[in-house]
Amino acid sequence: MPHLVRERLYFGDIKDAITALTDFSSTPTFTHVLSVVSSASISFITDCRPGLTIPTEEVRRVVAGEEGAPPTAAVPPGTLMRLVERAGDGLRVTRMAVPLRDTEEENLLDHLEPCLDFVDEGRKVGNVLVHCFAGVSRSASIIVAYLMRSEQKPLEEALESLKEISESACPNDGFLEQLKLFEEMGFRVDTSSPLYKRFRLKLLGQSYKFGEKIGSYMFQDDPGLSPLPGSCQAPSKIEQHKTAYRCRKCRRIVAVEDNVISHVPGEGESCFDWNRRKSDRSYSNKEQDCSSLFIEPLKWMTPVEEGALEGKLSCIHCGARLGYFNWSGIQCNCGSWITPAFQIGKSKVDISTI
Repeated sequence: MPHLVRERLYFGDIKDAITALTDFSSTPTFTHVLSVVSSASISFITDCRPGLTIPTEEVRRVVAGEEGAPPTAAVPPGTLMRLVERAGDGLRVTRMAVPLRDTEEENLLDHLEPCLDFVDEGRKVGNVLVHCFAGVSRSASIIVAYLMRSEQKPLEEALESLKEISESACPNDGFLEQLKLFEEMGFRVDTSSPLYKRFRLKLLGQSYKFGEKIGSYMFQDDPGLSPLPGSCQAPSKIEQHKTAYRCRKCRRIVAVEDNVISHVPGEGESCFDWNRRKSDRSYSNKEQDCSSLFIEPLKWMTPVEEGALEGKLSCIHCGARLGYFNWSGIQCNCGSWITPAFQIGKSKVDISTI
């Protein structure tokens, strides 16, 4: 039996999903089902019960990188983000399936807002069931995020509220970290936020650590190249007066303020979770006293794109040395380890406004 979380909002497992999609005489009946499981295919559900068939009719699918899909900077192009279909006898249930594994390394953050919007819309017309396989981690994470956004609750309070309803609710540690970022970004996923950029960099480091090929989609556009008129990168009247960092030798733009990844000075090993390094030194510097900028990987960084573990970063125009990169991390002079690190020395660039 699914758990009632709020009016018209239920939380359950795959057995509850089967009932919601096949038994319309049971109480409650559902108009919307959100499936957060390893595969978006309805067969993931029907395979759990021999001989079970559930009719479906696809409404739309959203694939990263395709026209009409929202930008998701941390997701490879071609990745299925979600599938919306009508399901069950008479195709009376609207089901949205989000393929998501229950692992600490999985990217929950880029799926959150579509899931929460689906729940919001569903509750306007009927009962909504949010489920995963066991009703413990993935679906719990979505419910917690929904309570955080809709009721402006901090993570701890929203999770405790769900645990009062279902003691088994227990998002994995990786999802909890991402839900904390969601809270710190103001209960939304802000891809321009330094917090999101750190998260994206962490995903990049994990991919490299696991031996995965780093696709060009993970590299931000070269700020030194003029965007095509009408492109999404073209400057607008609103986006003016940005800080730019130019090669001191040839004056080519090598980064802009949006590319900079901020860090907490003197935070040492806790700056990033992946591949932590230890330091016995303590610092009290302010970040503006740091001698380096740490930036996102950019498309002018040829050695990085070629797959090197570490190396120099040189100006693509004049060849002047700008800094270093290292997938295992670099320690800033303030004491923080940044992992992975793409470092530009402040003495190698001039600051201007564009």
